[in-house]
Amino acid sequence: MKIFDIKGKKAIVTGGTRGLGYGMAEGLMEAGCEVAIVGTTDKVYSVADEFCSKGFTCYGVKGNFEVRDEVYSSFNACIEKLGGDLDVLVTAHGIQRRHSAEVFPIEEWDSVLNVNLNSVFILCQEAAKIMLKKGYGKIITIASMVSFFGGQTVPAYSAAKGGVAQMTKEMSNDWISRGININAIAPGYMATKMNEALLDQNNPRYKEITDRIPAHRWGTGDDMKGACIFLASHASDYMGGAIIPVDGGYLVK
Repeated sequence: MKIFDIKGKKAIVTGGTRGLGYGMAEGLMEAGCEVAIVGTTDKVYSVADEFCSKGFTCYGVKGNFEVRDEVYSSFNACIEKLGGDLDVLVTAHGIQRRHSAEVFPIEEWDSVLNVNLNSVFILCQEAAKIMLKKGYGKIITIASMVSFFGGQTVPAYSAAKGGVAQMTKEMSNDWISRGININAIAPGYMATKMNEALLDQNNPRYKEITDRIPAHRWGTGDDMKGACIFLASHASDYMGGAIIPVDGGYLVK
């Protein structure tokens, strides 16, 4: 057995139209997976077509994960496109809202928790129902640097990502003996649309963060591919509940 071989595996990558989700979806397809990507707009269809034009097998599914019913319907649509089976789930979707905690709007708190935590629970639960029946599956959640520390002006995001990390550990305890490995990747500071405000070089936080990254650069979606393929393959069969930083060394500085 080639322990990193995932050719022919069926995968779902949420948030697969841009940023880190796009990078991980592409990485899985480059390694031979059949992938259904989920996005919130019609862009998901053109991104899927773009992947197919490169010779990959990709399906686009549209869904708004603020709406609970759409989490279930999007998941079921992906499974249908994948022929009723699933080997790998990557929950790479997410939203960000920035306000100091004392003025953080409760409506935005609800939105962030619904998208970044509640929908992740549902997707993992639904994936596990399929994976437990065959005694095999790989679930990769996306944690964050704020799964380790508090962040600033992002109380809802920090709460959700702390929740994702703890939920990943708990689900591993429930499922690893029955063939499902669930682990998290914790991206460092990434040059994505979500971090546009921080990427403004006139923002003093940009220099502060960049100076602390030993790799001397912000990350990209391509930097997520290796960890994703590892966690999707038999190479990670004895791993459970791990939170793996992909951060250019930021946490250990």
